[in-house]
Amino acid sequence: MVKDKNGLKDKLAGKFKEVEGKLTGDKAREAQGKAQQAKGKVKGKINEAKKN
Repeated sequence: MVKDKNGLKDKLAGKFKEVEGKLTGDKAREAQGKAQQAKGKVKGKINEAKKN
């Protein structure tokens, strides 16, 4: 299994959930997606900071 050091998996899955929530009118699902995208961005920033 490949490790997701840059948070790409979370960013993509989060975007999918956000769009799904918008299409279905499910505000909770949309919020989940936005939160998961933020998690992916944080992972990426942490990994970037570790490199520097």
